[in-house]
Amino acid sequence: MVKQESRYGMTIPLPDRLDDHKEVFRELVELGYTDVWSSEANDTDGLTPLALAAAWAPELRLGTAILPAFTRGPALMAQSAAAMACAAPGNFVLGIGTSSDVIVERWNGIPFEDPYLKARDTIRFLRRALTGEKISEKFETFEISGFRLARVPEVQPPVLLAALREGMLRLAGREADGAIINWLSADDVVRVAQIVNNEGPDKELVARIFVCPSDKKEQVLAAGKFAMAAYLNVPVYKAFHKWLGREEILSEHWEHWDSGDRKGALEKIPDHLVDELIVNGTPDQCREHIQRYVEAGVTCPALAIMPLTGDDVRQSVRDLAPIKK
Repeated sequence: MVKQESRYGMTIPLPDRLDDHKEVFRELVELGYTDVWSSEANDTDGLTPLALAAAWAPELRLGTAILPAFTRGPALMAQSAAAMACAAPGNFVLGIGTSSDVIVERWNGIPFEDPYLKARDTIRFLRRALTGEKISEKFETFEISGFRLARVPEVQPPVLLAALREGMLRLAGREADGAIINWLSADDVVRVAQIVNNEGPDKELVARIFVCPSDKKEQVLAAGKFAMAAYLNVPVYKAFHKWLGREEILSEHWEHWDSGDRKGALEKIPDHLVDELIVNGTPDQCREHIQRYVEAGVTCPALAIMPLTGDDVRQSVRDLAPIKK
């Protein structure tokens, strides 16, 4: 059971209409959730749901997981972060990252080049820009000439970096306030957390944890493999899982996928890997599994409900809550 003083987050928005989320947010508070974390891929943008939460449920801590550094210019990124920090003083966490070539290049038409340097430069720029400093400087991946933020937040938001492999994890620990991680097992967290914390003490580690509270095992395995394949074959995640030591168990999957045999590729994802990367089972079993992430070093689990067996997402949110209604 998750302790009351622990952070316990939910990925938003839920499938409900955005204009119905006042009820969603109020229920999250009643259920004991402490955080809501947005994303930015092909659903809503990363800020609108948080702005609604700031107005409708000010008790919740708000976080972006993540805003891609490539798809907003540096000045706009600073403005976006400052606006949210002003809307929720002391209660907003800015999570940024490089995202992936799929989102950046294929969907937004922006070259996905030098992701490490882009992340580093963006963090360094934001650290200064959010204080109201006037900045004129040539960074390695962009140049700023005379930008000064007009509305400076009273409370500086923590900046977290989405990180997969060692270089980004070290950067998150060294120059950000912590890291955002996802698509990894509870056992993987031990290695990841150590790298981040070796760079600096008291770093936050937010994990987006994919959860399907269902005991329909065969359906979970089949649908879970389909969902996992969408990530495992994105270059940055493929490299991540090779780095984690999964090259041997996933080599046949990647071979079939690269040859165009999608059905065969799915069959080559081991069942045990679904259970490691997608928390599933009864709600109590799911809570116990989520707690393993916390014990491994995660400071805030941000649950992402996967209705793989057609279950009602709102009911799953209730079933997984720290406080039962």
